[in-house]
Amino acid sequence: MILLRRAAVPAGRRFCLRRLGLWVGVLSGTLELNNVSSAIVPVYARADIAFDRGEGAWLISTTGERYLDFGAGIAVASLGYSHPHLVEALTRQGQKLWHTSNLFQIPEGERLARRLTEATFADLVFFSNSGAEANEAAIKMARKWQSVGGRPERYRFITFEGAFHGRTLATIAAGGQAKYLEGFGPKVEGFDQIPVTTIEAVEKAIGPETGAILIEPIMGEGGVRVVPPAFLRGLRALCDAYGLLLVFDEIQTGVGRTGKLFAYQHSGIHPDIMTIAKGIGGGFPMGACLATADAAKGFTTGTHGTTFGGNPLAMAVGNAVLDVVLAPGFIERVARLGLMLRQRLAELKDRHDAIIEEVRGEGLLVGLKVKVANADFAAAARKEKLLTIPAGDNVVRLAPPLIVSDEELLEGVRRLDAACARLEAEATAAAQKGAAE
Repeated sequence: MILLRRAAVPAGRRFCLRRLGLWVGVLSGTLELNNVSSAIVPVYARADIAFDRGEGAWLISTTGERYLDFGAGIAVASLGYSHPHLVEALTRQGQKLWHTSNLFQIPEGERLARRLTEATFADLVFFSNSGAEANEAAIKMARKWQSVGGRPERYRFITFEGAFHGRTLATIAAGGQAKYLEGFGPKVEGFDQIPVTTIEAVEKAIGPETGAILIEPIMGEGGVRVVPPAFLRGLRALCDAYGLLLVFDEIQTGVGRTGKLFAYQHSGIHPDIMTIAKGIGGGFPMGACLATADAAKGFTTGTHGTTFGGNPLAMAVGNAVLDVVLAPGFIERVARLGLMLRQRLAELKDRHDAIIEEVRGEGLLVGLKVKVANADFAAAARKEKLLTIPAGDNVVRLAPPLIVSDEELLEGVRRLDAACARLEAEATAAAQKGAAE
């Protein structure tokens, strides 16, 4: 028998008797014991599936079931699973050197930075470990630019409702979504959220402390909402007119995902600073903040840094990803597949208009706005062995690996068709049961 003394622990507090494998919770002044199987902090709503390995666009579960992956680890596995070129690059570098710190030269990082600048508007690159860290670097860089220019009071960012920029205190403030801010103390100062409406509305939001504008060209977490190119061009004009920096968050849209190397290239303008992550590592954790030389002029020795960012292992993988994505015809193929996917999904919407309300997106980042709960739709797709990702605005995201074949793409649509039919049958059965009662 285990005797527990009642202690003065606030109601709702939970603590762990680790050796016993038990959680002890204090709820409304009473103690509860619950057996749990995980020692991981329970912040994720995980599906009851675990995967053992991956092959191309497919994941194989620990029970041997094959799932066609139209999520790519939230647009991360840009080249799918077990891509031979990535495996070879990771293995080769892993046998040589993983980490040295940024106290020393890292040749592979120099090479990756040069390739990124040659392929984009940027002159300089700062490497990080994640998208959130890349956005933190971008926020600091923009503020520092204003400060070294003699305008330290211009530290505020205009950001947009429904955006997602990461989970750090600054990036949840930039995103502005109440569900991510609640319970973490005062919101970090310096971010003014407005809806994506008109350029005139953005201009009215510019004040004497405004220093930059931060936006996702396609709001992935916000429901795969494509920001009109004309709006992005208007933001560029405002920034030029008012002495602001334009920052694009391309963490989800970058590295070929939209049928261009980066989504800004659809609009005919470029930002001053751009953040990337997800696809550039192909599944290996890494991110980057790209900038013009002028925008980065405040980032001098000691003003910013990272322990792990730009490590040799990450840089080897990033270069291997670019080897594939920058190969002739690769991005053009993504654009073609994206068009084919949206055409097939439009036909699917016509067949299942009680389930699908809208098809939106660009390239191989597509959203289905559905009329049922998006979590229910994703669950129905899983029953058809297809993986999708719920997003905001009751949207289901489709972001297959960029190496997906034509036939795999069509197979995914067939499975979505079956998921829609399953949901329609369930609705019909529920209605019949209700009528009978």
